[in-house]
Amino acid sequence: MLKTIRPLWVALLLALCAQTAAGQERKVENRPYTDLRPFHFGILVGTHLQDMEMVNVGPQVITNEDGTQSEVLISADQDRWDAGLNVGVLGEFRLSSTFQLRVAPALYFGTRRLTFRNQSQTDDGGHALVKHQDLKSIYVSSAVDLICAAPRFNNHRPYLMAGISPMVNLSGSDEAIVRLKRYDTYAELGVGCDFYLPYFKLRPELKFMFSLINSLDTTHPDKLKDATLQPYARAVSQTQSKLIVLTFYFE
Repeated sequence: MLKTIRPLWVALLLALCAQTAAGQERKVENRPYTDLRPFHFGILVGTHLQDMEMVNVGPQVITNEDGTQSEVLISADQDRWDAGLNVGVLGEFRLSSTFQLRVAPALYFGTRRLTFRNQSQTDDGGHALVKHQDLKSIYVSSAVDLICAAPRFNNHRPYLMAGISPMVNLSGSDEAIVRLKRYDTYAELGVGCDFYLPYFKLRPELKFMFSLINSLDTTHPDKLKDATLQPYARAVSQTQSKLIVLTFYFE
């Protein structure tokens, strides 16, 4: 019985190997010398989601207009994600057959919806008093990324990337409840794949960005002219910004 089964297994393995080899058959490569250039340019366009972790201070003691003091409890959170837009250019240096260094200046247009719940005050329905803020942001970034790519096979080449991205925040209102710092720095981690098309190389990439500092402008509450907003602004002691970015590079 075993003598009969063993040839069958061998035949099945040979068939599987033959099918795998057929699936890995070499094809005509588009733009075969594009990765040999020491430096090249490109453009990028994509979408992203902005998130923000907020640290609440808990109960606060405030001074009322009549001079008396009272305790308030206000919580803050980002209650939804809104898609944003990012556009830019890139320059990439070839370090070796595996590693590339990419510099990619870009603009990020996005918004975060913040919700503040005053647990010390209620509306007619007995629910906590709620305030909202649409925290719009325009970032100018100049990411520097190291790309580690697998060997090219046919017309695709997957890769991993990591880098750092200094950012300048061009937005922010003096009358907003929460305001972010003008300067921030993000770490980047992501994956992507190069697709070699007849006339250009397309590179879809998904990356995650994490702020390395406290993004909150802690001096902003003292500058608010509306005193009723100051307890809401002081309800947050620290924020850490995050982005999930899907980008398409055209090279």
